[in-house]
Amino acid sequence: MIAYATATSCPQGRPLTFHLSCDSGVHIHDATTGAPVLTTRATGPAWTLDIPEDWPSSLYRAHFTDALKSEVPKATGELPGTNVSGDDEVYFVVTASGQKKDILVSIPFGTWQAYNRAGIAGEGLYWTEDPGRATEVTFDRPGGGPSPERWEDGFLRWLRPAGYDADFCDGLDLSAELLDGYRLLVVNGHDEYWTREMRDACEAFVRRGGNMAIFAGNTAWWQARMEGRTLVCHRDPFTDPIDDPALVTAEWSTVGRPENWLTGVSFRAGAGTWGPSMPLMNEESYVTRFAGHWAFEGTGLTEGDKFAQGALGYETDAAEFVEVGGVPRVTSRDGTPSSFTVLATADLRHWRSGGQGGWATMGVFTSGRGTVFNAATVNWGNTLHDPVVDRITRNVLTRLSSPYEGWDAIGEPADIRALAADARVLYGVSAGGALMSRELCAQNLPWRPIGWAGDVICLDTPREAAGTRGVLLYGVTQDGVLRSRAAVEIPAPWTDEAVCPKGTVAFAIADCTFWTATSEGRLWAMPFTGDTWLDRGACDAVAMTGMNGRLYALTGTGELVTRRPDAADEWHPAGDLPEGTTTFTAHAGRFIATAPGRPLHWREARRARNL
Repeated sequence: MIAYATATSCPQGRPLTFHLSCDSGVHIHDATTGAPVLTTRATGPAWTLDIPEDWPSSLYRAHFTDALKSEVPKATGELPGTNVSGDDEVYFVVTASGQKKDILVSIPFGTWQAYNRAGIAGEGLYWTEDPGRATEVTFDRPGGGPSPERWEDGFLRWLRPAGYDADFCDGLDLSAELLDGYRLLVVNGHDEYWTREMRDACEAFVRRGGNMAIFAGNTAWWQARMEGRTLVCHRDPFTDPIDDPALVTAEWSTVGRPENWLTGVSFRAGAGTWGPSMPLMNEESYVTRFAGHWAFEGTGLTEGDKFAQGALGYETDAAEFVEVGGVPRVTSRDGTPSSFTVLATADLRHWRSGGQGGWATMGVFTSGRGTVFNAATVNWGNTLHDPVVDRITRNVLTRLSSPYEGWDAIGEPADIRALAADARVLYGVSAGGALMSRELCAQNLPWRPIGWAGDVICLDTPREAAGTRGVLLYGVTQDGVLRSRAAVEIPAPWTDEAVCPKGTVAFAIADCTFWTATSEGRLWAMPFTGDTWLDRGACDAVAMTGMNGRLYALTGTGELVTRRPDAADEWHPAGDLPEGTTTFTAHAGRFIATAPGRPLHWREARRARNL
């Protein structure tokens, strides 16, 4: 018995036609739960299934057999897998026709079809370098279901019992119209073949504020294209006859769009273990590199802990990184966005003896208004029985499928009493008076000493120079002396500039003006071009900063307030600060806050209400 459907996806309440080699019984199950939904008789050569409107959006399996019973195969965990999809079973997605849910799960039908008939000359895109492999494969044929190892199975079966309701789609159908209205797109398992239309839609979706969670590896490695019902991928720019070089079906990096732009990582730096060596993946684990990140909340992991044994393989993705004070920081030379935060790494270079040696790097990054998380491994979903893997997955799905405007940790606890930022550098004064610096980014980089600040208790930097005042690092000492030094990450002398009002406890620069707040509750201003402090009214501030022509202050009661730097304005609420904050700064659209012994946090500066 052989069968295939005329489409891989069909909306609720619409007909789907199957082509059959003969009449047959048919058992249809929800493949994500194994639950039977229909048993009937199908009449060939063409049989139409009228999909009920109340079937939930999901992945389904139609098994054409005269057997009295049928069950959906599960991932066995035995590697390499032997559970090949049969010619008598057809997988298809029922898509939502009504109100969209928050989460959309993509099914990699393109990759499934690419591996269909692997090893049969002229019928499959594999084996990898076999000269007899096909360069295009049609969906109008049997097969094309999950791979023998069923990399997607574990996550799909876990999702609904874990409490997450989602819509499903064929990844080849991803478009701006389809994605519109969803908060989170989930890519799962092994999704290797992507068309330009898929990439364009997903990258635009994230830039507009949509999020992606990639519980997968070897993601978007090949550019493919659809020509009707045929998936084309020469995997060789020399043999593809297409005239447009942007559509050449080869590795995405070949056409000048490394997949790192979309996913943050790439199989080029990743690892693979195949064939007889595949069981090596059961021995490997991730190592935690940023235990304080929200993705690890509730896991109990500490820095350097191993976790997720068995999740790494059979292919992993990675970003190029260097170690900075024992912390990984991406280089971005491979196309990985500089906003990428490395959460965990695995050194898999020893896999070279049985596949491809490399790394795995779990991480998260922002692009435009959206966020992308990447577990960077094919087998993540099949290890969700591990409590840590389960919790990380829940953290990601919960965070990225709903609005979030809170604070994120970007550094480990340190004793910092003053903060300022300039360009991509964050400066701080330690409790002992050392001047410190680190890159201003989401990675948990360590502070490093760059000089001496002495008794400086407040810091800030101007946006631009004016009059005789340059773009320098300005500080106020405990006894009220305003000092400056070059904003560089090497030792430099301080120069006394002026004396601040008595009792100065907070300091900021805005609109080419120095601002101080005193312990007596007054706000004072001195323009760069002047030498006299002017009383600007009441101000209950214990810390201040300036950004984009506005003043921001932390009040004695822990509130964040803001005002324009002119005499006519008043203070207005500006959101929240992390509990216990004692110092903060603002730069490039973000607030950065900390307190002695507490982690360094940041968040976007949202528009203050009632301005």
